[in-house]
Amino acid sequence: MQPLPTIEPVRAAIRGVAERFSVHRIYCVGRNYADHAKEMGASGREPPFFFLKPADAIFNVAEDQTADWPYPSLTQDLHHELELVVAIGQRGRDIAVNDARRFIWGYAMGLDMTRRDLQSVMKKESKPWCIGKGFDFSAPMGPITPIESVGELSSGSIQLDINGVARQRGDLSQMIWNVAEVIAHLSRAWELHPGDLIFTGTPAGVGPVVRGDVIRVTAAQLAGFSLRVV
Repeated sequence: MQPLPTIEPVRAAIRGVAERFSVHRIYCVGRNYADHAKEMGASGREPPFFFLKPADAIFNVAEDQTADWPYPSLTQDLHHELELVVAIGQRGRDIAVNDARRFIWGYAMGLDMTRRDLQSVMKKESKPWCIGKGFDFSAPMGPITPIESVGELSSGSIQLDINGVARQRGDLSQMIWNVAEVIAHLSRAWELHPGDLIFTGTPAGVGPVVRGDVIRVTAAQLAGFSLRVV
């Protein structure tokens, strides 16, 4: 019998400490800011929808550091999507909105990087668009800040710059479905587990990046980070 393969667990960085947050699943919310929903052809407070990325799509970036991030294969139209990430700390199913806070372990800033050309082809052919969203290193994120350090976040500015020019600006208060509502909806479809990460949607301004671009992510109370696309 051949030796069993050794698989390293996926862990996300935690702000200010050496310990790491073990990642179970990555859930993403589509079209959760009104302006972005409109730019993608939707409108109104439509029910939230979800897709997943593999856990090992995480690409950890240290706070206020610039990391080299590899441009993915197969795409000629790579897009950035700036997102608040919610880290789940308890197991739960059918969670009530008013009870959602106790399931939040912390928050981080992240990017839902998207091979837009591949996603668009899959949409037109009514096929799953995992290839556009779930590729290697497609979920860069900064360190997680525990909720006890910042409290429950329902507002606060978030911003993404490319080469020093603002591309995405938003506020967490602009979410169509707030964090508690997202957790409630999501927990009806899947039982949430410690280690789950939820990418909560992106504000307007998504657009392309190319090799050589430097992406800078900042947020009012959370760790910022930068990527150099190589």
